[in-house]
Amino acid sequence: MTPKQTALTPIHQRLGAKMVDFGGFLMPIQYTSIRAEHRRVRTTVGVFDVSHMGEFVVRGPDAEAFLNRTTVNNVRKLQVHQVQYTCACYPDGGIVDDLLVYRLLDHYMVVVNAANLDKDWAWLMENKRGDCELENISDAYSLLAVQGRDAEAVIRKLTTEDLAAIQFYWCVDNEVAGLRTLISRTGYTGEAGFELMVKNDDAPALWDALFDAGKEFDIEPIGLGARDSLRLEMKYCLYGNDIDKTTNPLEAGLGWITKLKKGDFIGRDALLRAKEDGIKRKLIGFEIEGAGFPRPHYPILSDGKQVGQVTSGTVSPMLNKGIGLGYVPIELSDIGTSLEIDARGRTLPAKIVKTPFYNRPY
Repeated sequence: MTPKQTALTPIHQRLGAKMVDFGGFLMPIQYTSIRAEHRRVRTTVGVFDVSHMGEFVVRGPDAEAFLNRTTVNNVRKLQVHQVQYTCACYPDGGIVDDLLVYRLLDHYMVVVNAANLDKDWAWLMENKRGDCELENISDAYSLLAVQGRDAEAVIRKLTTEDLAAIQFYWCVDNEVAGLRTLISRTGYTGEAGFELMVKNDDAPALWDALFDAGKEFDIEPIGLGARDSLRLEMKYCLYGNDIDKTTNPLEAGLGWITKLKKGDFIGRDALLRAKEDGIKRKLIGFEIEGAGFPRPHYPILSDGKQVGQVTSGTVSPMLNKGIGLGYVPIELSDIGTSLEIDARGRTLPAKIVKTPFYNRPY
């Protein structure tokens, strides 16, 4: 099947980006190098096209109750213009997807991962109850993530909105570069920044305006390769690697978004049992001690015996060492525990460390 294109695909191709099929979309994986683009976001500012993400509108008298039943966080706590990180679970506690819920003036919006868009839509429709309606607006909107220390300074030149007043995981509806934009202080890099949602027809003009405004800050386009290494340095989970239908949010370190006391939701009974029985494994972060780096699916060893496998791994561009994530038995999950990584027959010594791996200096 031919991958879909975003409204910005011609721009990425003109810039010479390496394009790949990602979640059914033709997306830029890198423009220059993943390492250079990663460091650009960590030091000044970069712009990602994340228009492959899916957006569903949920409205109606029972919209709140419906979303509260189908996600693990407490939707009832959301105020207007607040955003919530959460996930949806199957009845057995496995994760359908991790996602964002926006509470807007007269409706909610759910932002889902591109690779799970069709699955998530089918899951929500299958579990729809009460007086609420769902609309898939994914094909009508583009999403640009402006991330880095100087992101606010760039966007400030293009809007009348008081960006400093927008708290983390809140949003406003205003104009950026004269274009109607949903501005949210969100992102998946661990840096300061915003995500800007506009209609597809407005996306190229917004892209150009951002790069004009950002010249003094050495703004650059950033591919999805750097987005992956950036999120890994923060120990942010990637669906399909670190979380999926075989993992539950408690063992994945997402207990902080799992509100077991809020009342009934899909997967709650299984998660309550898992908590009562005690979590048997845990998603940990580790660093390689010495040369070498881990890749997904490499075996994790303890005293030569396999106890898990790497779910995400790379060389950290900021730390210049191999880092990774993986599930290990709970008795081996303490910080400081020594492990080994089997890198295609080569044993790499590793140690469990406190995460995030990287902490921004500002």
